[in-house]
Amino acid sequence: MIWLAWRQHRRQILITLLGFAALAALMIPIGLSMRHTFADLGLPECVRQVARADVAPATVDGCEAAFRRFANRYGSMNLVAVLLLILPMLVGLFWGAPLVAREVEHGTHRFAWTQGVGRTHWALVKFGLVVAVTAAVAVCYGLGMSWWVSPLTQAAHEGRLGIIVFDLQGVAPIGYTLFAVTLGIFAGTLWRRMLPAMTVTLVGYVGVRAAVAVLARPHYQPARTLTFPVDGAGPMRMTRGDWILSSGVRNADGRMVAADAQVVCPPGAPGPGGGVCGADLGLGPGAYNWQLYQPANRFWLFQYIETGIFVALAALLLYFAVRRLRRIA
Repeated sequence: MIWLAWRQHRRQILITLLGFAALAALMIPIGLSMRHTFADLGLPECVRQVARADVAPATVDGCEAAFRRFANRYGSMNLVAVLLLILPMLVGLFWGAPLVAREVEHGTHRFAWTQGVGRTHWALVKFGLVVAVTAAVAVCYGLGMSWWVSPLTQAAHEGRLGIIVFDLQGVAPIGYTLFAVTLGIFAGTLWRRMLPAMTVTLVGYVGVRAAVAVLARPHYQPARTLTFPVDGAGPMRMTRGDWILSSGVRNADGRMVAADAQVVCPPGAPGPGGGVCGADLGLGPGAYNWQLYQPANRFWLFQYIETGIFVALAALLLYFAVRRLRRIA
């Protein structure tokens, strides 16, 4: 049965490996170029400097200028990163969805199940081969993307917790890929035709991924708050890479006056009580800037939590897929 499964899927495996090699041949030169520019601009030292609490304002300004130069040169790579987000979904569409649906649609499952191979044995071998191959590819993909996207994340204010780059690197792609494949397998046991199974896989994958990223991820750990008075000496100091969930200006009673804004009165200017700085916003004495954020050092914790969620979903879908096989004529 293992040999039969290998012969059935060796062409898919070969195409997947060739596609992965082509992607690596395209991305490695770009990654090397980004790292070379990152080093030439002195950004590795800037990353170390801005992490210190006692860094001089002049150093911060100089580093911010260097970060902007890097972003201006390689900002278009963020579009490439968006395209790379769909790769786990493609694995689910072209590996997971046809696995059962194609067999049932063509009727070849009857031959396999009447030759002394039980449905459970058939499922364990077929599902095991596909899951093992996709997990191995996902590991390589996650490691490669972590290397490739590293200069972009270090140059960006939101760092590795950004809504796009978080999904590309670390261990999270393993969970996404396993979920996509098992969702396709389960869809194939329900609809039993390739096109509907692929459609359900596409819609289900996008819907679950979006729901987890928007509704669940910001709450994996209690968010922290940072405040800074409006009449302070300068803007709020955040650790580079912190994920800002919400921000604004609040009055002393905590009421939000201006969302997604920041007010800093220049030195010597009348404060909120003087009726000049911030008066048009309705600020009163004691007004302060406020930010709700997730610290940058929670990246790996969030990665493990999200990967665990999708691996658990994948295991559940695989269990239900094996049970559904017993109802297929």
